[in-house]
Amino acid sequence: MKEEIIISGFGGQGVLSMGKILAYAGLLQGQEVSWMPSYGPEQRGGTANVTVILSDERISSPVLNAYDTVVVLNQPSLERFEPKVKPGGTLIYDSSTIHVHPTRQDIHIYRIAATEYATAHNASKTLNMIVLGGLLKVRPVTTIDNVLLGLKKSLPERHHHLLPQNEQALRTGMELIEKISQ
Repeated sequence: MKEEIIISGFGGQGVLSMGKILAYAGLLQGQEVSWMPSYGPEQRGGTANVTVILSDERISSPVLNAYDTVVVLNQPSLERFEPKVKPGGTLIYDSSTIHVHPTRQDIHIYRIAATEYATAHNASKTLNMIVLGGLLKVRPVTTIDNVLLGLKKSLPERHHHLLPQNEQALRTGMELIEKISQ
């Protein structure tokens, strides 16, 4: 099994954290992992993306031109990465922040109203976990248990009391995601 994923959005949406947690989860299940973040100097509000590769075999290069799965949280990310989904691959987008929807016919397209849900439920700090839950429902590349262990490893101990809230966000994301095409 090899899954090449890119997650992209604005800084402050938890994009890099989502990739880091996914990478930790892959390590915990004994996979080879590559985690390569990319972000502008602005941090919050600038563009950010992270490439995560999970594989049962050695990873030859973390640099990719096409992806099995693309997760986008804003319009510029959709415009940039929709063409880079491999035919037959998966595109997941936050329908709350994207107004010109994906158009490809040769990929599986899913939407998740993550920002809308997080805003309505005063849960903006768990937005990335909602999206990650949707990703895991569609592409079960790791288990929720490993994601939670990865989250625990990446969170400072003073924030461990938030783990149940994040687990709930993962499960909410699994319920919110909807298949749009193919």
